[in-house]
Amino acid sequence: MKIEQIYTGCLAQGAYYIESNGEAAIIDPLRETAPYLKRAEKGNTKIKYVFETHFHADFVSGHIDLAEKTGATIIFGPNAKTNYNIYQAKDGESFKIGKVTITALHTPGHTLESTTYLLKDENGNDHAIFTGDTLFLGDVGRPDLAIKQDITKEDLAGLLFDSLRNKIIPLADDVIVYPAHGAGSACGKNLSKETVDTLGNQKKTNYALRADMTKEEFVKEVLDGIMPPPQYFSKNAMLNKEGYETFEEVLEKGDVPLAPQKFETLANREGALVLDVRTQDEFLKEHIPNSIFIGLNGSFAPWVGALIKDLKQPILLIVPEGKSEEAVTRLSRVGYDNTLGYLDGGLVAWKNAGKETESISSITAETFEKQYQEDLHILDVRKPGEYESEHLEKGKSFPLDFINDHMAELDKDKKYYIHCAGGYRSAIAASILKARGFEDLVDIKGGYGALKKTKLPKTNFSCPNS
Repeated sequence: MKIEQIYTGCLAQGAYYIESNGEAAIIDPLRETAPYLKRAEKGNTKIKYVFETHFHADFVSGHIDLAEKTGATIIFGPNAKTNYNIYQAKDGESFKIGKVTITALHTPGHTLESTTYLLKDENGNDHAIFTGDTLFLGDVGRPDLAIKQDITKEDLAGLLFDSLRNKIIPLADDVIVYPAHGAGSACGKNLSKETVDTLGNQKKTNYALRADMTKEEFVKEVLDGIMPPPQYFSKNAMLNKEGYETFEEVLEKGDVPLAPQKFETLANREGALVLDVRTQDEFLKEHIPNSIFIGLNGSFAPWVGALIKDLKQPILLIVPEGKSEEAVTRLSRVGYDNTLGYLDGGLVAWKNAGKETESISSITAETFEKQYQEDLHILDVRKPGEYESEHLEKGKSFPLDFINDHMAELDKDKKYYIHCAGGYRSAIAASILKARGFEDLVDIKGGYGALKKTKLPKTNFSCPNS
């Protein structure tokens, strides 16, 4: 028996490859199928099943393409309804892969169809659980994504409590837990950086598995402090239910080099968004007018999903050399399939064609300290929790997550100094403001990590007068 966790850090997502005696199963695959097909080919193995723990909201799964290419059966748990062929497992139903068995344990709560898969080894012993978003390490899945007219987030949280108590906790302590996500995912609040653990250790350390916790306490605690889900979550879940273009089609039409004039023509004719995916320093120093920065060197796909509201938005790319395929692939993972191409030759070709560029001022924290005055306008674009923990005394909380909803609060005639924690998010925010007509912007390099080392007046949650 072979189990391989295929972890994608930028999405904080774990897919799984399970192989036994010439047969394989894939659990929660990403959009592109090549990683799974290569593993199966290397082992001369047939992919028999593709198991989905639930309708994912934070990425588009590769289950449909994978089944089409391999003849594998797509397995969902109870309550899953799709526009394509699946096998809907019953609670407790088992599936044979070589000499091992996978049993579907219906664990509703994160969503109504959420299912945990229990792997039994060659000897019939419980070996591991693939929990999807039902149980994370240190946390559980948020129960506010599948709200309907007849069911509330409190109802779903109650179902999750029952699922954990009735299906997960009774399993042996030595059972291995393989979750769908780790730290950085918006599918939970306090996910661990670790990506595998024993159930026994989770029973000791995960607040949601406390033996003395009542259902009422669980519901209150699991719902406390949840930020609103990113806007693309519901759209990705719908794609996973209804189907999507093949990844190969998306890549073929999106990974296309475009000369500057063609690039500009498409931008104007198609109303395309020019998305610059280089580093924040490169963007701030020089960029195409009205382009938006979201760099490949950070949490690229989740920020695209949070900030670009239309999945069908035409997109033109500014990419580092050799990174066009990666950019199109990572966009497709969250359902942005309408990439039209990338600027061939980058900004060098753009300028050689006689076209203009712009820049955004960027200064160090030390320089900002010297320039600091009481009446400066400072935008702190970190998350609310980060801001509450500690912030500059005169800093205004203006979370990047909600920037599109609060643009009217700002004045285009004012000068804004912008910072986040390290510099990535502030460059995104500055690019959005610049594209919306804000001209007097200054990015603070190194973000709050650098500002914290200065003597500028600060406020923190525990010590308001510090």
